[in-house]
Amino acid sequence: MNVKPDFNKNANNAATAPAFLSAWEIEAYYGESYIVQGVSFNVHEGEILALLGRNGAGKTSTLRTLARLGDPQLKHGEIWLDHQPLHSMQSYEAAAAGIALVPEDRRIIAGLTVEENLQLAQIAPPIGWSLERVYELFPRLGERRKQEGVTLSGGEQQMLAIARALCRDIKVLLLDEPYEGLAPVIVQEIAKTLQIIRDQGITTIIVEQNAVAALKLADRAVILDTGSVVFDGSAEEVLENDALRAEYLAI
Repeated sequence: MNVKPDFNKNANNAATAPAFLSAWEIEAYYGESYIVQGVSFNVHEGEILALLGRNGAGKTSTLRTLARLGDPQLKHGEIWLDHQPLHSMQSYEAAAAGIALVPEDRRIIAGLTVEENLQLAQIAPPIGWSLERVYELFPRLGERRKQEGVTLSGGEQQMLAIARALCRDIKVLLLDEPYEGLAPVIVQEIAKTLQIIRDQGITTIIVEQNAVAALKLADRAVILDTGSVVFDGSAEEVLENDALRAEYLAI
C-alpha cells in the first residue's frame, strides 16, 4: 500500500494539517525551459484552491504537471493524492486515480451531442456521476442533451466540460480558466455550481485570470510568480491585501 510521505508543510515551511493532495518541490520543463520551479503546496479534501499569478507565472503548467500530461515533463519532486504517488504515474493512471483536468479550450468533441460527450466519459471505469445526477446539477444540459456540444454557448460548453469530468469518479477537479470569455451572470452561475461540487466532497484547484472572482469562491490561494510560490494562505487574506494583489496579480 502506498503511503504519502510526511511533508505536510506549505511553501513557507509552516506546518499544516494532513493534506489530501500534496505537491512537493515539483520542477517541470518544456524542453530546456524551466517552467515550474520548485513549487510546493497542499490542498485539503473538499477545499477550493485558487492558483493565481500573472500571465506566464506557471499556473497552467502546474495544473498540467499535476494531471501528469507529460508536457511539461516532471524532472523533480513528488505529487501525492490520497496516499497515491501521482509523480510516478502516466496521465491515464492519474486519471484513474481521481485527477480530472478541464482545459482552457474545453475540448468538446465535434459531431457528438451533449449526451454523447457525457456518455463517452463513462465508457470505461471508474464511472462517476450518472447522467440523471449531472442533468440535475446542470438543467440546461438536460434541455440540450440532443444538441451538438460544440454549438452550445460558451457558458454551456464550460458546464459540459465540467459535467463530463464529473462523469468520471474523480477526487480532484483541475479547472484552467473556466470563466474566460463568459458574461458576469454566467460566471456567477458556474461559481454556484462549483460550490455545490465542493459540498459533494470534491476538491478543486482553479486557475483563473479573473482573480477576484476566483478568490471569492476559494477557501485558500496560492500565488505563483515566474514559476515559484510567493504566497500560500487564505483567499480572504489576498482579497484584503491591496499591495499583494497589485504586486503579483496586477489588480
